[in-house]
Formats: sequence, C-alpha cells, structure tokens
Amino acid sequence: MAIQLLRRRFTVQEYHQMGQVGILSEDDRVELLEGEIVEMAPIGSRHQATVNRLNDLFAARARSRALLSVQGPVRLGGDSEPEPDVMLLRRKDDFYSAGHPEPSDVLLLIEVSDSSVDYDREVKLPLYARHGITEVWLIGLDAGVVDVFRDPTPSGFQSTFQASRGQNLSVEALTDLGLAVDEILA
Repeated sequence: MAIQLLRRRFTVQEYHQMGQVGILSEDDRVELLEGEIVEMAPIGSRHQATVNRLNDLFAARARSRALLSVQGPVRLGGDSEPEPDVMLLRRKDDFYSAGHPEPSDVLLLIEVSDSSVDYDREVKLPLYARHGITEVWLIGLDAGVVDVFRDPTPSGFQSTFQASRGQNLSVEALTDLGLAVDEILA
C-alpha cells in the first residue's frame, strides 16, 4: 500500500504572516516557490564576491535609470516570492515600500549559481518564464559562463544564448548598459 503524503501549500500572504509572528525570521534563508517554503543553499565566498561585483558594476552604470536590488524578493503571483541574487528594477519614487516588485517591474533578474545551478535551471527559470520576467541571466561560476534567457512564455524562454569570457552582454531593456563577461567572472 502506497502512502500518500499531504502537503500544505502557502500563499505569499501566509508566508509574510509567518514572518510577522516569528515563525520565520530574517535570518532564515528561505524563499516561497509555488506555495512551498524552500531552504536556500548557504552563500559561499565566490558566490558573494560575484554578487558584490555585480552590485558595484550596476551601481555605477545603471544608477539613474534603474533601481538595483540585491538578494531582495520579487512577488510572482499569489504563491511565489523568490529572492534572486540581483535585479535591475524600474525606478519608483517609493523604492517599493508599498509592495515588493512584480514581474512587470523587473528589467533584469540574475541568479548566481555554483552548487545550485541545476535547481536554478530546472525550478527557478521555468517559474520566472511563466510569470513573464523578460530577461534572466544565470551565472554559472563553475562553468565560467553566463546563460541569457529572454522572451518568456508559459512553457519557457524562447530565446537563450551563452556568453563566455571575451564576450560582452547588454541588458535588453537598457541596451547601452553592457558588461563584459570577464568583469562579471573576474
């Protein structure tokens, strides 16, 4: 006889309530993905250095045109609130104090991956595509490449390409904002 496990899925609202009443704290490394609270992998030094580097590069180049969000949440419907490593967001006067950014606010979303590359590719990328995030970069630290995903559909991204050292990337929503892969992976 097979045992069926029952799962309880949570909404974004319930997830936030868990934080408000102390079930989850700011120190818990979790995110809400499709109703499930998922523990995030610890951040290694290479991963954090890459996030810091991206923060430095984008802060200098996108300052007046986009808001830089580092390891902040994005609300994807009623049951998902991942915390990507870096996002470039449409500027808002309130800096999103009225609510977390939503897909239409995201100009670029970046996931930095070392140990989590398969998870990011198989779980997070399809989620981002289904919710219409227009451009995602998956930085594979072990492979030394940046995979770029554009043109989201409910079944995935229609346009993908890989950039490696010696190549340049530009943000589709800010075409004059470019980075060399060598700068990202320094």
